[in-house]
Amino acid sequence: MSRMFVPGPVDVDDAVLQAQAKAMLPHRSKEFEAIYRRASEKSQALFYTKYRVFLTASSGTGLQEAALRNFVHKKILSCVNGAFADRWYEVAVSNGKYTEKLSFEWDQPVDPQRVAEAIKKGKYEAVTIVHNETSTGMQNPVKEIAEAVRAVAPDTLILVDAVSSLGGAKIEMDAWALDMVLTSSQKCLALPPGLALGAVSDRAMQKAETVEQRGWYFDLVRMEKHRTKDSSPATPVMPLIYALDFQLDRIAKEGLENRFVRHSAMAKSVHEWAEAHDQSIYVPAGYRSQTVTTIKNDRNLDITAMNNFLKERGMRIANGYGQLKDKTFRIAHMGETQMEDLQELFTAMEEYLKKN
Repeated sequence: MSRMFVPGPVDVDDAVLQAQAKAMLPHRSKEFEAIYRRASEKSQALFYTKYRVFLTASSGTGLQEAALRNFVHKKILSCVNGAFADRWYEVAVSNGKYTEKLSFEWDQPVDPQRVAEAIKKGKYEAVTIVHNETSTGMQNPVKEIAEAVRAVAPDTLILVDAVSSLGGAKIEMDAWALDMVLTSSQKCLALPPGLALGAVSDRAMQKAETVEQRGWYFDLVRMEKHRTKDSSPATPVMPLIYALDFQLDRIAKEGLENRFVRHSAMAKSVHEWAEAHDQSIYVPAGYRSQTVTTIKNDRNLDITAMNNFLKERGMRIANGYGQLKDKTFRIAHMGETQMEDLQELFTAMEEYLKKN
């Protein structure tokens, strides 16, 4: 089996894979509804929230669309400093929302003060922020951004994409006064792809009730009515609910704080390895992701050739994303990955570097 040092899908533990193989149940049965409720309630700990967590059969992008369709009549500010933040902007535009893009250089974090100034001038209903930009390895200062927005526009909803960080970095939804935080199964939660989780505040749900044309599949008001009955409007992705229920117990056993420390230590080891081999980190210190590191290709390596070399040894990393392809490469350190796994990767990469 190839070990995946790519930012999703990540390797899934055999026991978690096996948890999907439980017999199917009628999805309206009391037996399945108990599992669904249990998984949803246990998920709240990941978000540090008392609010509801929706489980949807989709990627995280589906919940990006849900956020915009449910919580905004018309006007959105999208903070963009990477490919996935830009995707959220495109999702908003494609849904007919009046969306303004607040752009930053990809190697710079979203600046809280600039966001606050834009919000103050524009009177936006919501602001979208990517917490952990997978394309760049940037961890944006969401807590500080939220504080700045609240100071000038307390009614503006704060919507956060934490697809590649939730479960690997601490995001305190309630303490930071966030209105929606969304994530995907195939990143730090180390589950197969196909499940998205979204925690939503009460005030965001109240806003959703006033918004027309929320769609059907991602209508969170409709979902809430079913959620309170331990169900979903459409058939849920049952095998992944089984796996989530099982995996959340494994995460709890490790302990969330211990999990964050492990991810942070792995990030530090990747940073130190890169710099020791004459390659710099794309993102400035203080804003580097705990779950994926983007390394500048300072040595002009053939990244495809290097990856082919690694694949022969049962490993793979990721090329740069979008405009950063071949200019950077990415090493993910999330989910089930342990420090000893990274050491094996470093050994293999050093073998390649010696030959090139």
